[in-house]
Amino acid sequence: MVAGWFAGEGEDFALLGTRCSACGSVFFPREDTLCRNPACPGGELAEVPLSRRGRIWSYTDCRYRPPSPYVTDPELPWVPYALIAVELESERMVVLGQAAPGITVADLAVGMEVEVVPGVLGEHAGTTWTTWHWRPTEATGVGR
Repeated sequence: MVAGWFAGEGEDFALLGTRCSACGSVFFPREDTLCRNPACPGGELAEVPLSRRGRIWSYTDCRYRPPSPYVTDPELPWVPYALIAVELESERMVVLGQAAPGITVADLAVGMEVEVVPGVLGEHAGTTWTTWHWRPTEATGVGR
């Protein structure tokens, strides 16, 4: 888990960003030092939960084991996954993330509504690395 990037469980799970009080710009990953907007005079940055839903902007199939520093167990077989770029509902920014387990590119379409859910990136020696996943909403009827 990357500290401060997400919080909560179940329906309360959300990605966390920051919003500038001066210009209203929202950032993910979060920004804790200064506003990234070059036109902004600067303001206080406050943590904000981001939209839990969005629409697929793009997606791809990841069929290879990525290089370090991505953590994988070389003793286990590689399991392909779908990587999804999602335009968040309110913020209108694009956030990348893996599809929830069981969701493949065959289940996805540009413009499809998805929601963020908690996920597991990996487990090793009693440590669980958590992350977020994107899952089609109930309206799509996929992966349920």
